[in-house]
Parts: sequence; C-alpha cells; structure tokens
Amino acid sequence: MAKRIGITGNIMADQSGPFPGYNRAYVNNDYIQSAAEAGGVPFILPVIQETELLKEQVSQVDGIILSGGQDIDPLLYGEEPLQALRKTFPDRDAYEKELIQTAIAMEKPILAICRGMHMLNVTFGGTLYQDLSHASFAEIKHDQEKDPPLKTHHVSFEKGTRLHSLFGDSARVNSFHHQIIKETASTFKAAAYAKDGVIEAIERTGELFVVGVQWHPEMLTKKHEDMKKLFSLFMDAVGT
Repeated sequence: MAKRIGITGNIMADQSGPFPGYNRAYVNNDYIQSAAEAGGVPFILPVIQETELLKEQVSQVDGIILSGGQDIDPLLYGEEPLQALRKTFPDRDAYEKELIQTAIAMEKPILAICRGMHMLNVTFGGTLYQDLSHASFAEIKHDQEKDPPLKTHHVSFEKGTRLHSLFGDSARVNSFHHQIIKETASTFKAAAYAKDGVIEAIERTGELFVVGVQWHPEMLTKKHEDMKKLFSLFMDAVGT
C-alpha cells in the first residue's frame, strides 16, 4: 500500500518575470526526492488558514515532513523580537502549529527538519534562542552557508533514542541555521547534541514517531546512505 507523505510548503514572491511580487507555493525538491526514494508518495501541503481544510489535508496523508524555512515568530514563545532575528512568516507559524497538533491527534508520524524541529518544540511550550549569538556556549559554526551535501560537524546521539538506534553514538551532519533550542518542550527529550552543547535533535515521548533534526538530511540523501536510512526509519513508522 502506498504511503502518502505530506511535506509542508512555503510561499515566495517572484522577484522577476512578468509578475514581480506574485506569490507562489513551493517546497525544495530535495524533500520530495528523499521521500519518494524512501518509498513514499510525496504531496506538498500548502499554507492555508481554514481549519476544516487543514484537517482534511492531514487526514489525506499517512505521515508528515515539516520542512525548513523562516525564523519562528518569537511572540509564540513569549519573547519580543531581538536584533538578530531574521524574516518571519506568522501565517505559516499558525498553520504549522495547528497542523502539528492535528497530526498528533490523528496519530500521524512526523519527521521535522530544521525550522520544523523548532516549530515542534515551540508548539508544545519549548523556547528558542533567536540567534546563536545569544547562546554563549555555541562555539561551532552552525551555518556552513553553502555546499548542501557537505557534512561539516559531528553530533552525538543519546542512548535509548530512535536516532541512536539508527546512527549509533555519533554522525557527521550538514548545518544551515542560526537559531537553536533553548528549553525543550516537556513532552520531548533531546536526542542529539553538537559538541558545543547545541541540541541537534528531539524526540517526542511515547510510541508515535515524532522526531525533529536540526540538520538537513534531505540535502544529504544523494551522497550519504545514513541519511537515506533516516527517511527509511520514518517511512517504517508511517502506516503502521
């Protein structure tokens, strides 16, 4: 039976062409290819605000990938925006918060990537550092800026987690972020750390597969078998 995977989309405005400023719904193709190669049938879930349509979106898929993107509005976790905050998209925040809650209520597995991990954490009461500069312990370069399939630093996995069962004690990952988790939501546990103490993955307690990773495995699957296995692990949890 086909496993239908919903991938959260984003909106961008055309910068050129016949319709400058015209909004387009999209998702980076690496998410689609990684889900398809792991045996899923990928669908893009566009940002919408109608609750009933959102519930129908979730009901039509078997699992969800939360994709990367903009910073999360700090007002969602009780902070005013600081100087280093970058572009936010409050409508997407509101959509994904409700999407996450609906998916978990319907027992749909979730794999959350980068911003997606932050959204998972904030949805259930966790907080973020709005920029690495606000976390004095963060010393590793966490934004490699280019070369998406290049692995640039190590992460260590906590024993007893799903990710430890897949990767073992450590793995090397890519890195494209300037925000990190400050306080982990009470229903989640940290599953991986960078060597400077930055949380690199979280997992929800309980049987349902709800896993967030800070790096971008979808950019690595073409060259790295271990990241293909991460999508396979997620797919194994879908539809079971």
